[in-house]
Amino acid sequence: MGRFAGRVVFVTGAGSGVGRATAALFAEEGARVFGIDVNRDGISETVATIKKAGGEADGMHCDVASFEEVGRAVQRTVEVYGGLNVLVNAAGIGGFKRFEELEPEEWQRTLAVNVTGMFNTIKAALPHLLRPPVGNVVNVGSTSSLRGTAYAAHYAASKAAVLNLTRSLALEFASRDLRVNCVAPGGVRTPLGRFFMRREDFEQHLVDYSAPPKRGHFAEPIDIARVIAFLASDDARMVNGVALLADGGTLA
Repeated sequence: MGRFAGRVVFVTGAGSGVGRATAALFAEEGARVFGIDVNRDGISETVATIKKAGGEADGMHCDVASFEEVGRAVQRTVEVYGGLNVLVNAAGIGGFKRFEELEPEEWQRTLAVNVTGMFNTIKAALPHLLRPPVGNVVNVGSTSSLRGTAYAAHYAASKAAVLNLTRSLALEFASRDLRVNCVAPGGVRTPLGRFFMRREDFEQHLVDYSAPPKRGHFAEPIDIARVIAFLASDDARMVNGVALLADGGTLA
């Protein structure tokens, strides 16, 4: 049956990378998955892939920076599946950019997706998450949630905000049994990851970026998806308000 049999899981950024791997893993473990992404083709492919594997999934195009669009997506989820038990915020953007070259529009868009996007989804999903059995939220942060990142001030600032949003909501809703956690990956082989590569040799950069204990090995999207699934599962019922590093020891 799987750990999430019968549960409804809403995944943002499900059109590729960590979001896609997470949606597929939850479906494999019995969840009914609703995914959203700004990439229409990507979310359609994710849904089709899950269904082909025998899972249950639906989804739609949605820009998480728009509260109206997010509201419609959450409403659609509840209409299709009758509720919402787990929210996974995997949508995100970023990349290296010298601060002198960083335009206000890029700064604003990064925060709009990475921070306001999470506000929008949590705000829209909250009434459903608080209904028995009370659900939980897993936000995707970064090692940049916990340290500065040169040439990525906009990204690091947004991911630091994700961590304190997580902690604050965990404290506020603990008395109502809603858990809110954050996974903090290091380098992951995803489409987004390529925006952080300053070398033409993407694979070599990932090797060099890895922590010494895991040198030569770097995370795949499924590695992060498994951590997300743990945080969302009953196995983690006493885990709340954490930033769980999934970085191979980079910040050790």
